[in-house]
Amino acid sequence: MLLALDVGNTNTVLGLYRLDGEQAEGSAALERPGSEQELQAHWRVTTHRTQTSDEYGVLFVNLFNMHGISVDQVTHIIISSVVPPVETTLRRVCEKYFHLQPLFVEPGIKTGMPVLVDNPTELGADRLVNAIASYERYGGPCIVVDFGTATTFDVISAKGEYLGGAIAPGLGISADALFARAARLGRVDIKRPAKVIGTNTVTHLQSGLYYGYIGLVDGILERMIAELGAQPRVIATGGLARQISEDSRYIAQIDDMLTLDGLRILFERNRTTRPRSRAH
Repeated sequence: MLLALDVGNTNTVLGLYRLDGEQAEGSAALERPGSEQELQAHWRVTTHRTQTSDEYGVLFVNLFNMHGISVDQVTHIIISSVVPPVETTLRRVCEKYFHLQPLFVEPGIKTGMPVLVDNPTELGADRLVNAIASYERYGGPCIVVDFGTATTFDVISAKGEYLGGAIAPGLGISADALFARAARLGRVDIKRPAKVIGTNTVTHLQSGLYYGYIGLVDGILERMIAELGAQPRVIATGGLARQISEDSRYIAQIDDMLTLDGLRILFERNRTTRPRSRAH
Protein backbone atom coordinates (compact mmCIF):
# COMPACT_ATOMS: atom_id res chain seq x y z
CA MET A 1 0.00 0.00 0.00
CA LEU A 2 0.96 3.62 -0.51
CA LEU A 3 1.03 5.94 2.51
CA ALA A 4 0.44 9.56 1.48
CA LEU A 5 1.22 12.30 4.01
CA ASP A 6 0.15 15.92 3.60
CA VAL A 7 1.84 17.99 6.32
CA GLY A 8 0.21 21.39 6.82
CA ASN A 9 0.86 24.13 9.36
CA THR A 10 -2.16 23.12 11.46
CA ASN A 11 -3.02 19.53 10.49
CA THR A 12 -1.35 16.52 8.94
CA VAL A 13 -3.54 14.30 6.78
CA LEU A 14 -2.66 10.65 6.17
CA GLY A 15 -4.11 8.44 3.46
CA LEU A 16 -3.54 4.77 2.70
CA TYR A 17 -4.04 3.70 -0.92
CA ARG A 18 -4.29 0.17 -2.18
CA LEU A 19 -2.15 0.05 -5.30
CA ASP A 20 -3.01 -1.78 -8.53
CA GLY A 21 -3.05 -5.52 -8.03
CA GLU A 22 -3.30 -5.41 -4.25
CA GLN A 23 -6.22 -6.92 -2.39
CA ALA A 24 -8.28 -4.79 0.00
CA GLU A 25 -7.22 -5.32 3.60
CA GLY A 26 -8.33 -3.95 6.95
CA SER A 27 -11.76 -2.94 8.14
CA ALA A 28 -11.86 0.56 6.65
CA ALA A 29 -11.65 -0.04 2.90
CA LEU A 30 -13.50 2.75 1.19
CA GLU A 31 -14.75 2.47 -2.38
CA ARG A 32 -14.44 5.87 -4.04
CA PRO A 33 -15.99 6.16 -7.50
CA GLY A 34 -13.59 7.64 -10.02
CA SER A 35 -10.42 6.57 -8.21
CA GLU A 36 -8.05 4.24 -10.04
CA GLN A 37 -6.76 3.03 -6.71
CA GLU A 38 -8.74 2.40 -3.58
CA LEU A 39 -8.41 4.59 -0.50
CA GLN A 40 -8.20 2.19 2.42
CA ALA A 41 -8.32 4.75 5.23
CA HIS A 42 -7.49 8.34 6.05
CA TRP A 43 -6.88 10.39 9.18
CA ARG A 44 -6.39 14.04 10.17
CA VAL A 45 -4.08 14.76 13.13
CA THR A 46 -2.51 17.90 14.60
CA THR A 47 0.88 18.92 13.25
CA HIS A 48 3.34 19.18 16.16
CA ARG A 49 6.65 20.82 15.27
CA THR A 50 8.32 19.64 18.49
CA GLN A 51 7.02 16.07 18.51
CA THR A 52 9.73 13.41 18.29
CA SER A 53 9.98 10.68 15.68
CA ASP A 54 8.99 8.10 18.30
CA GLU A 55 5.89 10.09 19.27
CA TYR A 56 4.83 10.34 15.63
CA GLY A 57 5.69 6.68 15.10
CA VAL A 58 3.55 5.50 18.01
CA LEU A 59 0.67 7.68 16.79
CA PHE A 60 0.82 6.28 13.25
CA VAL A 61 1.11 2.67 14.42
CA ASN A 62 -1.89 3.09 16.73
CA LEU A 63 -3.99 4.62 13.94
CA PHE A 64 -3.12 1.69 11.68
CA ASN A 65 -3.89 -0.87 14.39
CA MET A 66 -7.33 0.68 15.00
CA HIS A 67 -8.17 -0.15 11.36
CA GLY A 68 -6.63 -3.61 11.41
CA ILE A 69 -3.71 -2.53 9.22
CA SER A 70 -0.06 -3.41 9.83
CA VAL A 71 2.80 -1.02 9.04
CA ASP A 72 4.40 -3.90 7.12
CA GLN A 73 1.64 -3.57 4.51
CA VAL A 74 2.98 -0.14 3.52
CA THR A 75 5.38 -0.52 0.59
CA HIS A 76 5.75 3.12 -0.51
CA ILE A 77 5.51 6.53 1.17
CA ILE A 78 5.12 9.99 -0.39
CA ILE A 79 5.17 13.21 1.64
CA SER A 80 4.10 16.77 0.88
CA SER A 81 5.15 19.24 3.58
CA VAL A 82 5.07 22.99 4.15
CA VAL A 83 6.62 22.63 7.64
CA PRO A 84 10.40 22.12 7.24
CA PRO A 85 11.07 21.31 10.95
CA VAL A 86 8.81 18.25 10.69
CA GLU A 87 10.35 16.82 7.52
CA THR A 88 13.47 15.37 9.16
CA THR A 89 11.33 13.90 11.93
CA LEU A 90 9.00 12.19 9.45
CA ARG A 91 11.92 10.86 7.44
CA ARG A 92 13.15 9.14 10.62
CA VAL A 93 9.65 7.79 11.27
CA CYS A 94 9.57 6.27 7.79
CA GLU A 95 12.97 4.67 8.23
CA LYS A 96 12.49 3.40 11.80
CA TYR A 97 8.84 2.29 11.80
CA PHE A 98 8.17 1.49 8.13
CA HIS A 99 11.75 0.64 7.02
CA LEU A 100 11.21 2.75 3.92
CA GLN A 101 12.78 5.81 2.30
CA PRO A 102 9.98 8.32 1.60
CA LEU A 103 9.56 10.30 -1.60
CA PHE A 104 9.21 14.02 -0.85
CA VAL A 105 7.43 16.48 -3.14
CA GLU A 106 10.38 18.79 -3.77
CA PRO A 107 12.33 20.31 -6.68
CA GLY A 108 13.38 17.59 -9.10
CA ILE A 109 10.28 15.44 -8.74
CA LYS A 110 8.50 14.60 -12.00
CA THR A 111 5.19 16.51 -12.00
CA GLY A 112 3.97 16.51 -15.61
CA MET A 113 2.74 20.09 -15.11
CA PRO A 114 4.54 23.21 -16.41
CA VAL A 115 4.81 25.80 -13.60
CA LEU A 116 4.63 29.27 -15.18
CA VAL A 117 5.62 31.44 -12.21
CA ASP A 118 8.69 33.58 -11.59
CA ASN A 119 10.35 31.08 -9.25
CA PRO A 120 8.81 27.58 -9.34
CA THR A 121 10.83 26.48 -6.29
CA GLU A 122 8.85 28.94 -4.14
CA LEU A 123 5.56 27.18 -4.83
CA GLY A 124 4.31 25.24 -1.82
CA ALA A 125 4.28 21.48 -2.26
CA ASP A 126 0.62 21.24 -1.25
CA ARG A 127 -0.41 23.80 -3.86
CA LEU A 128 1.41 21.95 -6.62
CA VAL A 129 -0.17 18.67 -5.52
CA ASN A 130 -3.65 20.26 -5.51
CA ALA A 131 -3.12 21.69 -8.99
CA ILE A 132 -2.04 18.33 -10.41
CA ALA A 133 -4.98 16.50 -8.83
CA SER A 134 -7.56 19.07 -9.92
CA TYR A 135 -6.43 19.02 -13.55
CA GLU A 136 -6.24 15.23 -13.59
CA ARG A 137 -9.71 14.81 -12.07
CA TYR A 138 -11.63 17.77 -13.50
CA GLY A 139 -9.67 19.11 -16.46
CA GLY A 140 -8.94 22.74 -17.17
CA PRO A 141 -9.18 25.57 -16.85
CA CYS A 142 -9.78 25.28 -13.13
CA ILE A 143 -9.12 27.08 -9.86
CA VAL A 144 -8.42 25.33 -6.56
CA VAL A 145 -9.30 27.05 -3.30
CA ASP A 146 -7.66 25.36 -0.32
CA PHE A 147 -9.08 26.43 3.05
CA GLY A 148 -6.30 25.82 5.54
CA THR A 149 -4.22 27.91 7.94
CA ALA A 150 -3.92 30.19 4.92
CA THR A 151 -6.45 30.13 2.08
CA THR A 152 -4.69 29.57 -1.23
CA PHE A 153 -5.99 30.05 -4.77
CA ASP A 154 -4.30 28.15 -7.60
CA VAL A 155 -5.11 28.65 -11.29
CA ILE A 156 -4.56 25.96 -13.93
CA SER A 157 -4.97 26.60 -17.65
CA ALA A 158 -6.93 24.56 -20.18
CA LYS A 159 -3.58 23.06 -21.29
CA GLY A 160 -2.69 21.93 -17.78
CA GLU A 161 -0.24 24.72 -16.93
CA TYR A 162 0.08 26.16 -13.45
CA LEU A 163 -0.46 29.88 -14.05
CA GLY A 164 -0.22 31.30 -10.53
CA GLY A 165 -2.55 32.21 -7.71
CA ALA A 166 -3.03 34.09 -4.46
CA ILE A 167 -2.62 33.59 -0.71
CA ALA A 168 -4.97 35.09 1.90
CA PRO A 169 -5.08 34.74 5.70
CA GLY A 170 -7.21 31.76 6.69
CA LEU A 171 -10.55 32.24 8.40
CA GLY A 172 -9.25 30.79 11.67
CA ILE A 173 -6.23 33.07 12.01
CA SER A 174 -8.30 36.07 10.87
CA ALA A 175 -10.73 35.39 13.70
CA ASP A 176 -7.85 34.85 16.16
CA ALA A 177 -6.39 38.24 15.25
CA LEU A 178 -9.75 39.95 15.83
CA PHE A 179 -10.31 38.32 19.22
CA ALA A 180 -6.72 39.03 20.31
CA ARG A 181 -6.82 42.75 19.45
CA ALA A 182 -10.39 43.58 20.52
CA ALA A 183 -10.49 43.28 24.31
CA ARG A 184 -14.28 43.42 24.66
CA LEU A 185 -15.03 40.81 22.00
CA GLY A 186 -15.20 37.24 23.22
CA ARG A 187 -14.56 34.21 21.06
CA VAL A 188 -17.52 32.77 19.18
CA ASP A 189 -18.16 29.65 17.17
CA ILE A 190 -17.56 30.53 13.53
CA LYS A 191 -20.64 29.38 11.66
CA ARG A 192 -23.32 30.58 9.27
CA PRO A 193 -25.75 32.81 11.19
CA ALA A 194 -29.48 32.71 10.51
CA LYS A 195 -29.34 36.16 8.91
CA VAL A 196 -26.74 38.73 7.93
CA ILE A 197 -28.12 41.49 10.17
CA GLY A 198 -27.21 40.27 13.64
CA THR A 199 -29.11 41.27 16.76
CA ASN A 200 -26.44 40.66 19.40
CA THR A 201 -22.67 40.64 19.68
CA VAL A 202 -22.35 36.91 18.96
CA THR A 203 -24.38 37.06 15.74
CA HIS A 204 -22.64 40.33 14.75
CA LEU A 205 -19.31 38.54 14.94
CA GLN A 206 -20.54 35.43 13.19
CA SER A 207 -22.04 37.46 10.36
CA GLY A 208 -18.90 39.54 9.90
CA LEU A 209 -16.56 36.57 10.00
CA TYR A 210 -18.63 34.21 7.88
CA TYR A 211 -20.04 36.53 5.21
CA GLY A 212 -16.97 38.72 5.26
CA TYR A 213 -14.81 35.73 4.42
CA ILE A 214 -17.14 34.59 1.66
CA GLY A 215 -16.83 38.12 0.25
CA LEU A 216 -13.04 37.77 0.30
CA VAL A 217 -13.13 34.40 -1.45
CA ASP A 218 -15.68 35.37 -4.10
CA GLY A 219 -14.00 38.73 -4.67
CA ILE A 220 -10.68 37.09 -5.49
CA LEU A 221 -12.37 34.42 -7.62
CA GLU A 222 -14.34 37.03 -9.57
CA ARG A 223 -11.19 38.90 -10.50
CA MET A 224 -9.26 35.73 -11.32
CA ILE A 225 -12.02 34.51 -13.64
CA ALA A 226 -12.12 37.90 -15.41
CA GLU A 227 -8.33 37.89 -15.81
CA LEU A 228 -8.33 34.30 -17.02
CA GLY A 229 -10.83 35.16 -19.73
CA ALA A 230 -12.51 31.77 -19.46
CA GLN A 231 -15.04 30.03 -17.25
CA PRO A 232 -13.04 27.68 -15.02
CA ARG A 233 -14.30 24.94 -12.74
CA VAL A 234 -13.72 26.04 -9.14
CA ILE A 235 -12.84 23.27 -6.67
CA ALA A 236 -12.64 23.71 -2.90
CA THR A 237 -10.67 21.57 -0.48
CA GLY A 238 -9.27 21.84 3.04
CA GLY A 239 -10.69 21.77 6.54
CA LEU A 240 -13.17 24.66 6.15
CA ALA A 241 -14.19 23.95 2.55
CA ARG A 242 -17.68 22.64 3.32
CA GLN A 243 -18.43 25.39 5.80
CA ILE A 244 -17.55 28.27 3.47
CA SER A 245 -18.45 26.88 0.04
CA GLU A 246 -22.16 26.69 0.73
CA ASP A 247 -22.71 30.40 0.06
CA SER A 248 -20.01 30.97 -2.56
CA ARG A 249 -21.20 32.08 -6.00
CA TYR A 250 -18.31 30.39 -7.77
CA ILE A 251 -17.29 27.18 -5.98
CA ALA A 252 -18.85 24.28 -7.87
CA GLN A 253 -17.09 21.26 -6.37
CA ILE A 254 -15.85 20.19 -2.96
CA ASP A 255 -13.15 17.52 -2.91
CA ASP A 256 -11.96 16.60 0.58
CA MET A 257 -9.40 14.12 -0.73
CA LEU A 258 -7.90 16.34 -3.45
CA THR A 259 -4.44 16.66 -1.88
CA LEU A 260 -4.17 12.96 -1.04
CA ASP A 261 -5.25 12.03 -4.56
CA GLY A 262 -2.64 14.44 -5.92
CA LEU A 263 0.03 12.69 -3.89
CA ARG A 264 -1.11 9.35 -5.28
CA ILE A 265 -0.93 10.71 -8.82
CA LEU A 266 2.56 12.12 -8.23
CA PHE A 267 3.71 8.82 -6.80
CA GLU A 268 2.54 6.99 -9.92
CA ARG A 269 4.34 9.51 -12.14
CA ASN A 270 7.58 8.95 -10.24
CA ARG A 271 7.22 5.24 -9.56
CA THR A 272 9.46 4.09 -12.43
CA THR A 273 12.06 6.84 -12.04
CA ARG A 274 12.34 6.63 -8.23
CA PRO A 275 11.67 3.07 -7.04
CA ARG A 276 11.29 2.42 -3.36
CA SER A 277 14.33 1.32 -1.38
CA ARG A 278 14.28 -0.38 1.95
CA ALA A 279 16.12 1.44 4.73
CA HIS A 280 18.58 -0.62 6.73
